[in-house]
Amino acid sequence: MPFTDTPLPGVDPAWSTVLTVASTAPVEPVAGRRRRWHVLDNGDAIAASGRTPQGIVLAVHGNPTWSYLWRDVLRAAQEAERPWRVVAVDQLDMGFSERTGLFRRLTDRVQDLGDLTAALGIDTVGLPVVTLAHDWGGLISQGWAQEHPAIHAATVLTNTAVHHDNAEPIPSALRLALNRAVHAPLTSGSTAFLDTTLALCDPAPPKAVKRAYKAPYTSRERREGIEHFVADIPAPEEHPSHAAYERIAGRMSAREVPTLLLWGTGDPVFQQRYLDDLLRRAPHADVHRFEGAKHLLPEARDIATPLLTWLDEHVGDAEPVVASHREQRARGRGEFVPFFAELDARRRDDSPAVVDMGPVAQTVDGSAPSLNVERSVSWRQLSADVDRLAVALLRTGVRPGDRVNLMVPPGSLLTTLIYACLRIGAVIVVADQGLGRKGLTRALRGSSPRWFIGIRKALVGARALGWPGTRIAADAMDPVSKKLLGVSHTVAELMDSVTTVDPAEIPAVDPDAEAAVLFTSGSTGPAKGVVYTHRQMAGMRDTIRDTYGLRAGTGLVAGFAPFALLGPALGAASVTPDMDVTSPKTLTARALAEATMAIRASAVFASPAAIANVLATAAELSPAERDVLARVDLMLSAGAPIPEELLARLQELMPAAELHTPYGMTEALPLTDVSLDVIRAAREDAQRGVDGAGRGVCVGTPVEGAQLGVLPLRADGTVSSEIVSTPGVTGEIVARAPHAKDHYDRLWITERASDLTPGWHRTGDVGHFDARERLWYEGRLAHVITMSSGPVSSVAAEHAAQTVPGVGRVAVVGVGPAGSQSAVAVIETEPPASKPALADAELSERIRATVDFATGVPVSAVLVIPEQPTDIRHNSKIDRAELSDWAERALATGKLSAL
Repeated sequence: MPFTDTPLPGVDPAWSTVLTVASTAPVEPVAGRRRRWHVLDNGDAIAASGRTPQGIVLAVHGNPTWSYLWRDVLRAAQEAERPWRVVAVDQLDMGFSERTGLFRRLTDRVQDLGDLTAALGIDTVGLPVVTLAHDWGGLISQGWAQEHPAIHAATVLTNTAVHHDNAEPIPSALRLALNRAVHAPLTSGSTAFLDTTLALCDPAPPKAVKRAYKAPYTSRERREGIEHFVADIPAPEEHPSHAAYERIAGRMSAREVPTLLLWGTGDPVFQQRYLDDLLRRAPHADVHRFEGAKHLLPEARDIATPLLTWLDEHVGDAEPVVASHREQRARGRGEFVPFFAELDARRRDDSPAVVDMGPVAQTVDGSAPSLNVERSVSWRQLSADVDRLAVALLRTGVRPGDRVNLMVPPGSLLTTLIYACLRIGAVIVVADQGLGRKGLTRALRGSSPRWFIGIRKALVGARALGWPGTRIAADAMDPVSKKLLGVSHTVAELMDSVTTVDPAEIPAVDPDAEAAVLFTSGSTGPAKGVVYTHRQMAGMRDTIRDTYGLRAGTGLVAGFAPFALLGPALGAASVTPDMDVTSPKTLTARALAEATMAIRASAVFASPAAIANVLATAAELSPAERDVLARVDLMLSAGAPIPEELLARLQELMPAAELHTPYGMTEALPLTDVSLDVIRAAREDAQRGVDGAGRGVCVGTPVEGAQLGVLPLRADGTVSSEIVSTPGVTGEIVARAPHAKDHYDRLWITERASDLTPGWHRTGDVGHFDARERLWYEGRLAHVITMSSGPVSSVAAEHAAQTVPGVGRVAVVGVGPAGSQSAVAVIETEPPASKPALADAELSERIRATVDFATGVPVSAVLVIPEQPTDIRHNSKIDRAELSDWAERALATGKLSAL
């Protein structure tokens, strides 16, 4: 590099380009004054390879970085099969460009960038130009784009802002830097501002990289641009740059171009509110939120790979490789029937629609269940309440497309809220309270609901943790509490405000508009928001109705919170048992019997953990309560594989019930169905050697409308791209169905990875088919053990180990380097162990022999723990990643610490 002896890791010196450019910036005392610019430009390197770039990426840094920020993008774009020329600028007074000694404001910097692109021939070369910007480079790049609409083809922004709402405070880090008493000492008088910026990177950059970022800023004079940049933050109305800032921000929504927003969620400066503002101006934008990444996102995460993929698909000449699920399902659509249609059909029906149960009585006389029904809502009342609340929400300001977070326990009130929101086209946001404070905060800030409706406890959390949304209390609340918690209305006040309903006030819903954001359980990483449209919600209803015969008039016990919202859509009376819905294993047999009796339910849905506790507490049932459960016709359970032995015990408790364990996920439920009879037949087929039978859990055959396949596993644990259904071939399960999700919310990279084959969803699960076209689930792709002999899935080995007497739940995990891992069994015992330990030699040998005989998997060690770490929603999905890390530490150190 011509300006420094400091090593610049990652920079090809051939990229470094110096040119002089006539400046037409307003700040220049003499028009046309020539200024020296430094840029990193890979154009010559691409030309030397005999290739033609797809277009030009104009990369604009912010403060106090320089073009070094984009070095990984430069290299990746140069080496790509379809290369892109990247021109990464050093703005004047920044990086290794000239120190002009002038205070360059926003208008000057926009003009500077225009002068530079004209001098480089970018304006006339005939290639599309994509702006890529970070920090305050975002506002400058947008100003340039608005002045060059003929060549500007797309926008990519990372952690930036184009506007600040003056009703909100400026982020504290910037407020400090703007304080006159410390402004100059922090920004130019020392490297404090630069050091603080470099600290906003997780993981921290290596020392050599930090030195490279600081290389252009070795003196007060060379840091003067940093000082001026901070001083030119144009938020206040009286600021000299405010008018230009408002003009650029205002014009951003006037012209729609492909837009990608890549965002570090842990940035204390460019916070979620600035991403929300960008989305209001560019609602069509693709978004990916990098959980935990901070301000220096391009330094901390690989943005080059997704950027180039996105560019090829939106700007370049590559053939499209992705089509959305919605586009695939557009063929052969049936008539759309809204999710809430049953409320209209049954608005004159006085039979129960939703029943709220109170606590189960502590004693029982043995003759009959002692029912404690807190509230029963008829179909007539539910329909009327939904209409009134829908109109009240509209009059309060809720609009179609607004996101409404609901933090209300399952029951009649939550049902009313859900269906009122759906009726007016508002988007319900549903996240388990069991995600915990950190998980909920991440989910709610990421989904940016405009409205927050919750019980008092949730409102206290919203106030303390800054959860977004105008607050509405689900409970009655006195004026002092409302003020303290920042509550605008209560639900009761809204309901009371509407005496008559004019149907013309309620808009018709768009079938392909967003209807819900449902968060995953977080058992395989941060909980993901899964977006469903109204059409897909209706598809889920229809699939469940047609698969299980849940017609209007059915009584449904929803022992699993997500299913509580489906009851009214199916025309089924629904009841949630007395239990802690955030902890399914709190469902007791008596609570289940009471709920079943309350509506004479013929169908029950409960998670595997709930079923286990029902069986554990079945001895407390009276003869009358046993009789109630004996009349149940249908029992559904999903969320995790259920051992056949557990289902057999459940069949004894519910002898008349068909037991079904559908396979699916938040992204598509259900995908397959299997009954206990089919599970038994599949086991017998495995014993007879039917091709593909065995090696996992049989989850049955696809439900109506669903198609399944697998992407075969390679030796290194990755998967191929060809979808097959060959018996016995293990691979990642892929699916498509009318009721599958529309997309992941603000996770473009995740969505792109899940949808590589047009219209198919990559589930992240592994499995295989047998010769009778049944699917066998083998575990998660992320949990595949890559042994020297090849990849091994975990479920078959786990189920074999669980057949050993005295063994409870088992997780078989990989320990060691990829490609040469060992299989380690981490087990619960019956009775539970008091602390982690190595299994005794006899038990360990029995487990090893049993697993080896059943699956051929060699188990190298057996560790005992008191209880498996599980997800909160199901209390049954074991955190194998945590166990793998723990087991590796334990075996390496000989210390078996508590999990």
